[in-house]
Amino acid sequence: MNEQPTILNIAGVNKRFGGLQALTDVGITIKQGQIYGLIGPNGAGKTTFFNVITGLYQPDTGTFELAGKPYSPSAPHEVAKAGIARTFQNIRLFGEMTALENVMVGRHVRSKQGVFGAIFRHKAAREEEASIRARAQELLDFVGIGKFANRTSRFLSYGDQRRLEIARALATDPQLLALDEPAAGMNATEKLALRELLIKIKQQGKTVLLIEHDVKMMMALCDRLMVLEYGKPIAEGLPAEIQSNKAVIDAYLGGSH
Repeated sequence: MNEQPTILNIAGVNKRFGGLQALTDVGITIKQGQIYGLIGPNGAGKTTFFNVITGLYQPDTGTFELAGKPYSPSAPHEVAKAGIARTFQNIRLFGEMTALENVMVGRHVRSKQGVFGAIFRHKAAREEEASIRARAQELLDFVGIGKFANRTSRFLSYGDQRRLEIARALATDPQLLALDEPAAGMNATEKLALRELLIKIKQQGKTVLLIEHDVKMMMALCDRLMVLEYGKPIAEGLPAEIQSNKAVIDAYLGGSH
């Protein structure tokens, strides 16, 4: 069986904030179609590494490749154009827009008509807008909230707002979907629905990078995991390997796991 191509390959990432060394020689390799998890105790550097990958923080050192091509994590919008879409720990929707409009905003990163087309509304611009609207509806249906397309997003339930954020990220046609604690604040039913959605996304051939504190969910869902502690990788491998790794048990999982 042929090995899946590498989607994300990052090496030698270091990041310092003043006197704090937040990341030390961190690297990651993710294959197409994987759900890859980052775990570790609070303050381990997971979100810092996430923010470096997605352009919110500038690394002090590091090499970055997406689908075999170098990319520069210089700014979030440039990273989005390169093919990485992300969500945040805290929900960041346009609260007064409808669910459909929120997803359409995400889709506009792939728009070809630009400001001129938006102003003058020529035929090509109108056709593209209709295509964006149709794709946005498809994605709402895919994540399970299609019936709420015209509902103002701030009136959606918490779990549905999380789904909407994922739909908006998918609207950019990413090569890598980066999700920062998508299950935060969810109840057990919502977490189960999220897990099923992530499996659907994987079955569509998408690649997912996931931070999540629910260790049980991560072990069941992820193809591979990396564990960070104090900004350094202490283990990487299959879930079963991580569960039996003494360094991980001592640093993070504990005897009860």
